[in-house]
Amino acid sequence: MRRLVGGNAVSENFMRFLSGVFLLAIAACTTAAPQKTDIPAAAPQSAATTPSREASNPNQEINDRYEQQIAKRIAGRENEPAERVFQNIQLEWFKGVPAGRLLLIMNRGYSHALGVSCTHCHVEQDFASDEKQPKRAAREMAVMHRMVNEQLRKMQNLETPPDDRPINCFTCHRGAINPNEADQ
Repeated sequence: MRRLVGGNAVSENFMRFLSGVFLLAIAACTTAAPQKTDIPAAAPQSAATTPSREASNPNQEINDRYEQQIAKRIAGRENEPAERVFQNIQLEWFKGVPAGRLLLIMNRGYSHALGVSCTHCHVEQDFASDEKQPKRAAREMAVMHRMVNEQLRKMQNLETPPDDRPINCFTCHRGAINPNEADQ
């Protein structure tokens, strides 16, 4: 049996697969209560960010400060693979990413998509630590995200070309830790 989704025929099995994936995603995001955002002592308290960036992630100024501090520490090594510059890079597809680009992915991708500061997932004094549950959940979500994109790429009956189908964290989260609370 096939269903129409957004004008495209999609098999019931694939719909069940996607439903299961999204239920897992929601479960992973809602198992821990949202944590209060930690603000580093050195973080500016003024509203110096532009309104559009402020609205997308109120923590962006804090995240930019972390990114700048880390970029200074790795200066001269930005183009080396992330696994050689940072500790505890576990996702295979991040290991070869240039360290400077990984900082951008974390700051402009992950934190933006969830509307959080870096310390939502990372221990402030030890970013390599796996102590925080949200960091472990983010890894699981990244694996799920990759599986969904692989399946979307294989689909033959969608009008959208395969290269224009990928989803990312923002697709569901839209600036909220819990996708159920995201502005849709």
